[in-house]
Amino acid sequence: MTGFLFELSFLLAAPVWLLMIFAPAWGTTARIAGSPLTVLPVLFVYVALAVPVFPELWTAVGSPDLGSFRELTALPDGAGAVWAQVIAWDLLIGQWMYREGRRLEISALLMGPLLVLTVLLSPFGLLVFLGLRAVRARRAGSRPSAGGPVLSQAARR
Repeated sequence: MTGFLFELSFLLAAPVWLLMIFAPAWGTTARIAGSPLTVLPVLFVYVALAVPVFPELWTAVGSPDLGSFRELTALPDGAGAVWAQVIAWDLLIGQWMYREGRRLEISALLMGPLLVLTVLLSPFGLLVFLGLRAVRARRAGSRPSAGGPVLSQAARR
């Protein structure tokens, strides 16, 4: 059952990632990516995996040290719970990046690969995006606009 839940956590997040990467301009994608509720199914998987190892989980987070974290992740449900948590938070980060990219009018041809990087290695993807966002916001700030320095065309309507 643990193996199934481990795989299910990503499968539940994958449709949102696919929409943001391959259909970024579709109105439904914007509505879905704008909702934090997309992570709920993954969080339910997290709870299912975390409850059986709650004492170990509590030890690992209540008094964090490498040994207790290693013990937690040595348990199948512990490793699965950590994985589901990573999947949920990565999805929230990806959704924020998607929305910010749209707001700043960053090309989908640039955002698509950046979101793929974020799916695979979210800290690297987020770092690259934060740099890109800073550059884009600085450039937008040098252009006067009626709606503020970084307000998108859609928001001005």
